[in-house]
This record gives sequence, structure tokens and C-alpha cells, in this order.
Amino acid sequence: MTRLIALLLCLVLAAGTARSEILALIDVETTGLDPDAHEMIDIGAIYIERDGRELGRFFVRIHPQYPERVDPGAQAVNGFSVDRWHTLNAVHARQAIEEFEIFHRKIAQDRPVIFTAFNVWFDQSFVARWFAREGRRFRDWYHYQVLDLPSMAFAQGHHALTGAEIAAALGIPAETRDPLLHTGATGAEFNLAVYRSLMQR
Repeated sequence: MTRLIALLLCLVLAAGTARSEILALIDVETTGLDPDAHEMIDIGAIYIERDGRELGRFFVRIHPQYPERVDPGAQAVNGFSVDRWHTLNAVHARQAIEEFEIFHRKIAQDRPVIFTAFNVWFDQSFVARWFAREGRRFRDWYHYQVLDLPSMAFAQGHHALTGAEIAAALGIPAETRDPLLHTGATGAEFNLAVYRSLMQR
């Protein structure tokens, strides 16, 4: 009887571990700040276990449907131009989401996935609108709760809100500010560095 109870307990614990949440560290670049008027032009994602172990990463550049709406401020941050995006092998939104869905399903395997970002409202808003335009539902992919990295840092006494300030406080490299290098991929890598640093404290 004791062995049976021990076996059942092991099975319950194993099932709980299998269902533990994955964190999706997401960063997007866009043609502006308004998700109702502007569009994503790339997305970087790194999926991790809660302890920071990496499970996989994804990056794709996306041709916006309305490139003429690009805001000069956004362009100065991410170096977007139609010609440059063609040179860098950007794809259309439908192909991008199909590739991202394959990546997501392969990594998640029905485990809950928590959307995690440096500016959750911004990134989540653009991703959710991208999903909706392509016939997907954000909540079918991601948990109803989200994680905001500056809030995590704030709880540990780091009250700065910018990436450069938090990087300095944590003693990690800041994300590049070179518009020709600054992408969703570099943003996701920075998110991972912040998360791991916070988890070690």
C-alpha cells in the first residue's frame, strides 16, 4: 500500500511538472506606437522554462500592409524601409504567423504559456491585433496572466523603468540602440538577460 501511494504521488507530481508554465519572452518592432494604426514589422521570441532554461527561439521580419504609415520616430529606432525589408527577406503577415504557430505549438506542446515582455501592453497589443487579422485568438495561445519585466525589477527595488537604466542596475549589457541592429530578436535576448538576472537575486 505504501509503495502504491508513493507511486501515485510521483505520478501526480510528474503531471504537475508537465503542466508547469512556459514563459514566452516577446519583443516586437513596429511602424509606430498605435496598435490601431501601425503594424508589426518583426517579432522575436525566446521560450523558456521558469528557471530560465531556453527551450527555443524564433525571429521573422514582416512586410507591413501600410508602410506609408510608418512614424519617423519608430523608423529611427528600427531602421525600417520597404527596400531594406525586401533585402532582408521579410515575409507577409500570413506566412509569418504560420511559421510562428509551428514554432509555438512545437515548444508549448499544450503547456500553459505566459506572455512576458519589457512593455507587456505594447507588445501584447500588437501581437493580439496581428493574430486577429490572421484569424487567430491571442487567448488560444497564451495564458490570461502576463509578466512585465520592469514590474519584476521594481519589486526587487530597481525603480528605473527604461531598459538602459535597468541594465545598469542589474550589471548586464543594454540592448543595442543601433537601428540597423535593433530587432525583436535583440529585444527578446535582452528580456532573457533581465529575467535571468532578476531570478538570481
